[in-house]
Amino acid sequence: MYRRFLNNDDYLGIITPEALAQLTRGNDARFIQAEESTEMSIVEYLSENYEIEKELAKGKYIAEYDRRITYPVGVHVYFEGQIHEVIRSVSGYRKPATVVYWEESSDIRVDAGQVVNYSQFNTYYPGDKVNYNGIVYTCLNENGYKFDDVRIPLVGGWIEAEASLWQPVEYPLWAVVEYEGAFYTLMTLEGFDYNLDPMVSDCWGAIADYDSSYNAYELSEHEYVVYDGRVFYPETDVNADTPQVGQNLSLHDPRNYNLKKHMVRLAIYELTKLIAPNNVSVVRMRDYEDSMKWLNDAAKLRLNPQIPRKVDDSKKPVTDWQLATFQTDYDPYKNPWMV
Repeated sequence: MYRRFLNNDDYLGIITPEALAQLTRGNDARFIQAEESTEMSIVEYLSENYEIEKELAKGKYIAEYDRRITYPVGVHVYFEGQIHEVIRSVSGYRKPATVVYWEESSDIRVDAGQVVNYSQFNTYYPGDKVNYNGIVYTCLNENGYKFDDVRIPLVGGWIEAEASLWQPVEYPLWAVVEYEGAFYTLMTLEGFDYNLDPMVSDCWGAIADYDSSYNAYELSEHEYVVYDGRVFYPETDVNADTPQVGQNLSLHDPRNYNLKKHMVRLAIYELTKLIAPNNVSVVRMRDYEDSMKWLNDAAKLRLNPQIPRKVDDSKKPVTDWQLATFQTDYDPYKNPWMV
């Protein structure tokens, strides 16, 4: 699937929402078609001398904020339609686990530097190896983004509580029992009659199923939930952090301004061609020609596009060497000026 460098709001700096809606006809696939063609042109011009792929990746890999994901400081996310930088770590929610998903690899032949880094946006299957904080882990059970089951290696948060089948015996406060397929906990000893089963006695309270959309689980040994037929309680804060601008998010766009400006111009020209190829306005043609000239000048190093240069093995910018000769005669021994 094509990842977009631009977003719909980028176009509104040079075109009205109404005009943009007429160009796309409400079909976001047109954006992708136009931007893909534009990106091919930009890469074709700039890939020889500039790290254009890395600059494009700064925008193409900005994802929408997702409560499942834990975001470290410095990454960028789309939140409420705008790009924000994470200025304090934002934790995602953590589910209870009934199986072990990762174990540290015991194979000393595996070099952590040669193993792919763990990503919360990937999907993993038994046997997959990842590098997480310099340690190699092996996947034991399938998990990942596509399974809606993000499991960071060795990051838990829940402890399993002991539960037994209900019997007409004395129980301590907060004991957990199973009765007719449901789980209950003893919430009070006042008026407790051990002969009354949990469905009859008011001293027992039913334990609810774990709900990932609920974000107010208390850090308590008695905050019981049922997950996959077992009872758990939180060991650490298992709720997702609430994203707040000024608290853990800050408005910031990491994309190259020049690249964004010219990509929007070229993409609008491509959108216009899709609708009326023989009726492109003078304004769009002028913007297109200006942007193509910028690409051409940048490719020939006539201007600085504010994009990092590619470097060679000696860590110096890649240069296209040219040989200029100042000839006074076709006899090479009579031409002392060689550059």
